[in-house]
Amino acid sequence: METQVKDLRINSKLVKELLVRFIKDETEKVGFKKLVVGLSGGVDSALSAALASEAIGKENLLCVILPHKSSSRESVEDAKLLADEFCLRTEIVDITSSADALIRREPGMANVRLGNILARIRMIVLYDISARDNALVLGTSNKTELLLGYGTLFGDMAHAINPIGDLYKTQVWQLAKYVGVPEKIVKKKPTADLWAGQTDEGELGYTYQDIDKVLYLLVDQKMRADEVIEAGHPPKMVTDLQKRIMLSQFKRRPPIIAKVGHRTINVDFRYLRDWGA
Repeated sequence: METQVKDLRINSKLVKELLVRFIKDETEKVGFKKLVVGLSGGVDSALSAALASEAIGKENLLCVILPHKSSSRESVEDAKLLADEFCLRTEIVDITSSADALIRREPGMANVRLGNILARIRMIVLYDISARDNALVLGTSNKTELLLGYGTLFGDMAHAINPIGDLYKTQVWQLAKYVGVPEKIVKKKPTADLWAGQTDEGELGYTYQDIDKVLYLLVDQKMRADEVIEAGHPPKMVTDLQKRIMLSQFKRRPPIIAKVGHRTINVDFRYLRDWGA
């Protein structure tokens, strides 16, 4: 078990340098100078913003705080705390009226639907600001969330570039601490703040520490489920996580296009790669 824990440790200095360069290169090579990011008060968006501010300059990064009437006061306060710590520009857009116009259509809507509406309204605002400011939208989804499909398609999973998508949640915590994200944000209980009392680990049913160990073995080490179980991990947890990975694959790839012609988009036609961009 100790070997698995060590494998999830990162060289924070090296990873920070790599991700800062990634953000700068990927922004500039498609002709942009600015980025916009939704600042939620959580550690993922805090880390993305901190890295981006160093990569392109604070003057070229806009952090947008997007509260709904159901949002906790702490989320807004922590978003402002991060912005103050790194001297970042912010804009606050309250999404209550926009979201509630949809929510009122069907009283008693399930929490997951409410959460999806809030996430997609937030992304509408971010992409509108990106058009206004000629800025790319910066992603904030980590590897754990992406593998488990723990996010809203065309909501918080929408972005132009994502610097932390190959970092497991436990690695995000490591790097966030290294770059100076306030300890209050790093140590707070992870939540998407989509409804009162909601927490990530409460929904997932397992802690991120345990989840990441299993995901690392299944994905990075390409171990079979039975091998991961044999290594000492609970059978139900391993099968639950493996199932989530499989069922959420559609969220991690572009929409499937039926092949009719000789060069099909996202199958044969990938000019961005062909051009060496």
